[in-house]
Amino acid sequence: MLPNVLGKKITIKDIRKLKDLPYPFTCITAYDFSSSKIINTLDIPIILVGDSASMVMMGYDTTTSISMEEMLVFVKSVSRGSKKAHVVADMPFMSYQSSVELAIKNAGRFIKEGNAQSVKIEGGDYICEHVRSIVNFGIPVMGHVGLLPQSVNQQSGYNIQGKSIKDADKILNDALAVQDAGAFSIVLEGIPSKLAKKITNLLYIPTIGIGAGPFCDGQIQVYHDVLGLDNTFLPKHAKKYLNLSEKIETSLNKFICEVKEKTFPSKKNFR
Repeated sequence: MLPNVLGKKITIKDIRKLKDLPYPFTCITAYDFSSSKIINTLDIPIILVGDSASMVMMGYDTTTSISMEEMLVFVKSVSRGSKKAHVVADMPFMSYQSSVELAIKNAGRFIKEGNAQSVKIEGGDYICEHVRSIVNFGIPVMGHVGLLPQSVNQQSGYNIQGKSIKDADKILNDALAVQDAGAFSIVLEGIPSKLAKKITNLLYIPTIGIGAGPFCDGQIQVYHDVLGLDNTFLPKHAKKYLNLSEKIETSLNKFICEVKEKTFPSKKNFR
């Protein structure tokens, strides 16, 4: 069970304790009020409102297209449905990179306007000044190293990072630097499982894996992938636990048929 058993909002103090659990904890990436309400009933301590909404919810090809204003809509929606899980707002591309001042301003907007409890920032040692400054202003930060979707052009696609000794050492040092800058947890994405295990063992903050093997303190996946809401694509790191897309299609076809046959609405559906 989660360390917070009274149904109160999960805090970063609670999240730090997840490092000591004898089993990995589960996180989910979600984007709307309805999903958040369902997640709220489960043993899931963290909801990440990911910039992957750019692709999953808005149909763009990469995460780099979504704006602050668009992300705020999704963060507000999830926050309204989450009474227990800790809501993390993913800071979108170019909402923080260009200056510390911009990073603090936009992180603050996610807390004040979006009602999130923390923000997530991609990057390693080069972003630590931003992380440290945001934390100093009282805003918790989740780090993110390894495969960085916002740097997809520089990393030449969505490829596993850290295969060479040099690259692995850089990711390890980036993780340590982000931790030292004040991050309360860190996402390890798209790296070899041995490297993820090494980082997890060295860090005192919880690691959250996605495409990084089974040795992280926690695992995160996208709500839509887990439930099979998209039959056209499934990332290699994901597992489909339900083909909900097919069930939705079947239900909607039944609705269409009943409307055509005039069996809906029936007497019990109107006065």
